[in-house]
Amino acid sequence: MKINQIVNNEMKNPEFRKEYLAAKERSASAIALYNAREHAGLTQADLAERAGVPQSTVARIERGDNVTFDKLAVIAHAMGKTLKVEFA
Repeated sequence: MKINQIVNNEMKNPEFRKEYLAAKERSASAIALYNAREHAGLTQADLAERAGVPQSTVARIERGDNVTFDKLAVIAHAMGKTLKVEFA
């Protein structure tokens, strides 16, 4: 059985679906931050210094941990960017 088949079967379970979708959204945020930071040519430490946050905060966000919009906005502004939230 392929992973897509397993996930599709598990998506019928409301609890699994809820957790899966939440994890997917956190991953998207983590990847977006990582890509923006890399594109800016910054290390986690560089970005943390610019944003006035510990390097561990940047690492946790890139790992997919929960983060507030306020914290994401501070980090975005430190890269000269704005935070955009979209409901698709």
